[in-house]
Amino acid sequence: MNFSIKRYTHNFLKYRFLLKELVVRDIKVKYKRSVLGILWTILSPLLTMVILTIVFSTLFKSNIPNFPVYFLCGSIMFQFFAESTNLAMNSIYTNSSLIRKVYIPKYMFPGSKLVFSLVNLGFSFIATFIVMLVTHADFHWRIIFLFIPVIYIFIFSFGIGLIMSCVAVFFRDMAHLYGILITAVNYLTPIFYPIDILPDNVRSIIEYNPLYQMIYMLRQFLLYNTVPTLGQHIYLLVCCVVTLLIGLFVFYKKQDKFVLYI
Repeated sequence: MNFSIKRYTHNFLKYRFLLKELVVRDIKVKYKRSVLGILWTILSPLLTMVILTIVFSTLFKSNIPNFPVYFLCGSIMFQFFAESTNLAMNSIYTNSSLIRKVYIPKYMFPGSKLVFSLVNLGFSFIATFIVMLVTHADFHWRIIFLFIPVIYIFIFSFGIGLIMSCVAVFFRDMAHLYGILITAVNYLTPIFYPIDILPDNVRSIIEYNPLYQMIYMLRQFLLYNTVPTLGQHIYLLVCCVVTLLIGLFVFYKKQDKFVLYI
């Protein structure tokens, strides 16, 4: 049977109830026996922000205006990408017993991890707004468009997550290698430092990093009160759609072999 977006959509609508159950299960498992529960999703970025603000704003005299908000814009977006793709990567073989017993569209498993991470991202935005209030940042009308970079990073992460979930089934060491790769990408993405400090040749490369462009777009809406250019939108739209289509295609081609390796 040929690869078909229509078939993916039909199966998604048919099994959408399962997506909800998988997300609810992940939330319950993550915060089981936790005193503060889901509040940790808000406290975690806040505590990290405080530590890095002390280090970079005081010790190194960072000249970034409103560093706490600048950092949080980058941190919560990158954390979403890292968490969602890592969970999606492990989602197939961690649900091997369920996959062997009943028919379920297998992309529901990495998809549920993306939605779970999206819920966490929503709570992280609460932390960002709290910091904006404390630091007296401007709440301007362009903030209502912050969902745009969130949509971009969700689509991009879903594509990467589908690819990684396939790779991890056939090459288990990827679970360890991916942690190293994420760390490298973290430092190559201007999250806690301004891109201006980089040499021109390095900066020109970093600017093609889709993650940087998504983070920068969020900063435009939340911090800089500016409007992204049409070129930014076109570049991110192409990157996200191409990545998602590649992920869906690779996943479709490999999914029938999963039961032989999980």
